[in-house]
Amino acid sequence: MELPEFSVESLKMLLVVGALTLTANWVGYGISPLDAAPGIGLVVAIGFVSLVLGRVLPLDLPSFAYAMVIAFLLAIPFSPVQGQVLAMTEQIDFLATTTPILAYAGLSIGLQTTRMKEVSWKLVLVAVLVFFGTYFGSALISHLVLAAQGII
Repeated sequence: MELPEFSVESLKMLLVVGALTLTANWVGYGISPLDAAPGIGLVVAIGFVSLVLGRVLPLDLPSFAYAMVIAFLLAIPFSPVQGQVLAMTEQIDFLATTTPILAYAGLSIGLQTTRMKEVSWKLVLVAVLVFFGTYFGSALISHLVLAAQGII
């Protein structure tokens, strides 16, 4: 059975992101790529299955939703594979996964400069409001938590 073209391209992209994550995990956190490879393999497999499900199933759900459900079912305390899943993925530092994801997002946005010109000032306004909201929301939550603990 031959895979559809989107599946092959998706798998290539996931493998590149997986390799970048292994590299970031090694350089940034000193975790051997050989130790983290099983976890990255699992993450890539979950990502690939979720992308295929997003295209094949008639539900109007994004692939991300399928990935969350699959990961949840594998890691839930009642899952018979929970121990193995957690052991495999504990070698992957969360921040190491953000580097290739943000790089990919930046490239995607950079390739859509003509579209960004159409949005123009609205995009800047939304970005500024999101940044301010995130900053002040984080500061408020931090203040409340520190005050509740009696630290400040």
